[in-house]
Amino acid sequence: MQLIELLNRIPALEIHGETSREVSELVFDSRKVTENSLYIAVRGTVADGHSFIASSIEKGAGTIVCEELPENLDGNITYVKVKDSSKTLGHLASNFYGNPSKNLKLIGVTGTNGKTSVSTLLFDVFKNLGYDAVLLSTVEIRIGDEVIPATHTTPDIITINQILAKAVDLGCEYAFMEVSSHGISQNRIEGLHFKVAGFTNLTHDHLDYHKTFEEYLKTKKRFFDELEDTAVAVTNIDDKNGNVMLQNTKAKKTSYALKTMADYHGRTLELDFNGMLLNFNGKEFWTTLTGRFNVYNLLLVFGIASELGFQQDEILQAISILKRVSGRFETFKSDGGIFFIVDYAHTPDALENILDSINDIRTKNERLITVFGCGGDRDHSKRPEMGNIASKKSTLAIITSDNPRTEDPSQIIKEIEAGVEPQYFSKYTSIPDRKEAIKMAIKFAEPKDIVLVAGKGHETYQEINGVKHHFDDKEVINELWKLMSK
Repeated sequence: MQLIELLNRIPALEIHGETSREVSELVFDSRKVTENSLYIAVRGTVADGHSFIASSIEKGAGTIVCEELPENLDGNITYVKVKDSSKTLGHLASNFYGNPSKNLKLIGVTGTNGKTSVSTLLFDVFKNLGYDAVLLSTVEIRIGDEVIPATHTTPDIITINQILAKAVDLGCEYAFMEVSSHGISQNRIEGLHFKVAGFTNLTHDHLDYHKTFEEYLKTKKRFFDELEDTAVAVTNIDDKNGNVMLQNTKAKKTSYALKTMADYHGRTLELDFNGMLLNFNGKEFWTTLTGRFNVYNLLLVFGIASELGFQQDEILQAISILKRVSGRFETFKSDGGIFFIVDYAHTPDALENILDSINDIRTKNERLITVFGCGGDRDHSKRPEMGNIASKKSTLAIITSDNPRTEDPSQIIKEIEAGVEPQYFSKYTSIPDRKEAIKMAIKFAEPKDIVLVAGKGHETYQEINGVKHHFDDKEVINELWKLMSK
């Protein structure tokens, strides 16, 4: 593609050199520069891309996009000075790949909990409705039937446009994307055209990155603030921050709720471990998904699909044949009668939701044993909260390691234990080794008891000191159960 086409609608402050030159690819990592690349110098949290302009030119970059021009300009290179390289990158990527988000109906889902579930459920609902779609989630990226492992909640903007362009070429009509606060903050959705934006909820998370809850809220809100007037915003107004998201948006405003009046209203009629009988906007249906939080997830799916023009009866029919999302309230019963639940819950709100959902269903004749931990190098403030919630709402809470990363697991556990109130001291124990903690839960459990293993869900690894060791909660449960039941 010629540089002049690539710069379409991009406000350049200065251009030095030829704009008729060919650009072979866009690169913001200088190590990946090849002949005729366009290198964008982005200021990161660890390194400043401007430091690598010279080495990028040595490797063959023909065009440099930057916020500050080098002192000595090379006459064979084209330099484009912009106000914000990070934001410009998004628009360059969209132009380079033919603005694929304009040729798809792109739906973004944000919030603290439920993003992955809602995005994946939407993908599956639209598949049930007969449409090819693309999914960008924490768990995986799917283009039609092709599955690509995911590495970040929101990939970089060049990768997103590559994926969306491939989806357009394959004839996909819809794209469902998990939109993280990191992705918004780091301009990883810049230049994308969203048709619908959905909001799940907002609770304390990622404060290691955003520093304050107010900053976290503002970041999420920015997603809605920047929507076009042709878009639709669907927000949860049972959450006190639901209406905040809509304050400055130009998009059409719609709402969903279980507790208050809304455009899309839901009620739970029956609830057990096998599924739920629900009523959405006066229509009853059954789903194999279960748990109060899943009622919200499905209601958002219902609202988004309705806003995209589908009949409510056909949406509910497609929802009723959905399967559960991997690692999200995934249940299985051992041949010894113990009920196991694996869930990704790794925030106070998510853990409370899953425990409340289990306690809503169980008759209280069964004991509830919860195995959980907190990730290292992440928000410390949620650790005591989770200790409080698990010890209060479980028969026995077993505190263990999650992904300790570079932290000492025993120190993380101490911070979790600090939140346990004295009256619940007898209801918890600590075992740093996650496998041993799961083993103890199985040993303690009797027929009909419920064992919840929370925090890692779909993850198949445990990260310790920068190394990812294979660890799958479901595999470990099955392996230990077979060994211990012999």
